[in-house]
Amino acid sequence: MEELLGDGIFITDGEMWKQQRKLSSLEFASRNLRDFSTTVFRDYALNLSGILQSSSIYNEQIDMQVGFGVEIGTLAYELPDNRFANAFEYASSTVTYRFVNPLWRFKRFLNVGSEALFVQSIQVIDEFTYKLIHKRKAELQKAVQEAKSTSNNVYKLKHDLLSRFIELSENPHSNLTDKILRDVIINFVLAGRDTTAATLSRSIYMLMINPNIAEHIYTELITFEENEVKEMTGYDPEHQKSFAEKITQFASLLTYDPKGILEDDVLPDGTKVRAGGLMITVPYVMGRVVYNWGPDATSFNPGRWLNEEGIFQSACPFKFTAFQAGPRTCLGKDSAYLQMKMTLAILCRFFNFHLTPNHPVKYTMMPSLTMEHGLKLTVTTR
Repeated sequence: MEELLGDGIFITDGEMWKQQRKLSSLEFASRNLRDFSTTVFRDYALNLSGILQSSSIYNEQIDMQVGFGVEIGTLAYELPDNRFANAFEYASSTVTYRFVNPLWRFKRFLNVGSEALFVQSIQVIDEFTYKLIHKRKAELQKAVQEAKSTSNNVYKLKHDLLSRFIELSENPHSNLTDKILRDVIINFVLAGRDTTAATLSRSIYMLMINPNIAEHIYTELITFEENEVKEMTGYDPEHQKSFAEKITQFASLLTYDPKGILEDDVLPDGTKVRAGGLMITVPYVMGRVVYNWGPDATSFNPGRWLNEEGIFQSACPFKFTAFQAGPRTCLGKDSAYLQMKMTLAILCRFFNFHLTPNHPVKYTMMPSLTMEHGLKLTVTTR
């Protein structure tokens, strides 16, 4: 995966990983980033809501997986194709299949087939990413220059991870080259784009085939709205903790999770593992194991996340592994839940979703477990 992810936080170790982890964790914990993210999540959820409203008027079919996964700046009514998004999807799929195709190195050496297309995809990804880096650097430089021309010498910094990494890269002692900035972007896109889109798509699908739960959510939202929300623009996601977490907790975000073995070790159940090997966990399977979740493990039961008092209760991260556990626990977990809660709250409040007849809903092999043919549906307003 190195050609795609480079020296990003997903596949690095040691000091490089510690540096990125420390900086990223500080930023995710900052109020500035939380406030900035909340505004972005709300605006794009409302933007998507407007697209669905138009689709409902004209009874048009829409692919919700595309709607959830489009890149920032492309969320328009017609949901246009995006070169970066398409290239990123193809590159992610290709590196996933490398794990099960021993001939990939031969194809890569000859630059043929899927590996030739992979090289083209990486070129598109790099072109987009470096252009973004240079643009943001120019914006920051302009802001600094404008601040120097004023008496207070203070400039307004954008509260996003890229801007923060770029600001640190300006330090003479920093090793944050443009290449590392590129890797940072790609790793966070992989972490936050397809995973969230896949989870939201699967959630909408499960609600379509479980209309009683969809109706329960709608009723809960209406009650919440009557009690606490006066205007949609004043919606405070932190006040609404229950329904979306019930829905999104069921989803396994990853296709599989490989870990390299650095030293000989023994797992808690007595299994011996050897240095140089590869240990793979499969969240799809783990999420359906009866001894973990009870006899209804294969059923869609959001109520499983409630304790006896009806309060949402998170599962142990070593049992529900979608966000990892231990030192590599996903930094964006809270941000992901916030985004999904806001989006689901708006969509479930104002829309009913209807699956296109005979549309196949199957998985495809990528780092995150996406739908092979998307999620084709029509929308009606409530």
